[in-house]
Amino acid sequence: MSFLTKLFGGGKSGSKAPSPAEAIQRLREVEEMLMKKQEFLERKVEQELQTAKKNGTKNKRVALQALKRKKRYEKQLTQIDGTLTTIEYQREALENANTNTEVLKIMGFAAKALKNAHEMDVDQVHDLMDEVQEQQEIANEISDAISDPVGFGRDFDEDELARELEELEQEELDEQLIAVGPTGVDLPAVPTAEPSRPAKAKQVEEEDDDMKELAAWAS
Repeated sequence: MSFLTKLFGGGKSGSKAPSPAEAIQRLREVEEMLMKKQEFLERKVEQELQTAKKNGTKNKRVALQALKRKKRYEKQLTQIDGTLTTIEYQREALENANTNTEVLKIMGFAAKALKNAHEMDVDQVHDLMDEVQEQQEIANEISDAISDPVGFGRDFDEDELARELEELEQEELDEQLIAVGPTGVDLPAVPTAEPSRPAKAKQVEEEDDDMKELAAWAS
């Protein structure tokens, strides 16, 4: 049975699987424990290194034993590094899964709220809009009826009114002409004498008289 299986109690039939939040909390606890152990091993590596240096020339056997312990501690540190990396990946995956779960819950909640907000189907909405339009048309008709004075201008003959207006305009024009009256300018008198004829016409008339006298003499 692996370390992670022991950690989360897996492998037992009928056991309830932990929730993502519980698994994340357990992984964080394990991370904290492993990091403390990592710090302890790093101090042990440093101590064994100092022991090997101190006894390198004085006691070679003690120095070699210190180096062997140092190698074991370093190997454990390498394993812990790998374990921490695996736990970190798993914790991040669980955190993402937990976030996605919460997001999906909220989206489902919002979808239900939206469904409740849209209790009316499309046909009901269309019927409601038709009713609103019908009521608006009725309101417009009522407004038109109220704004139109009852019986005003309906008992008069338009042609008769036009003729009366024309007569009034003619009377107004006649009054304006009378008000003007005779002008103060003196006009020239009408001539009584026969207008003088042109000289050429007079000459032609004298020639006609001469011809008549000559014709009488010849006879």
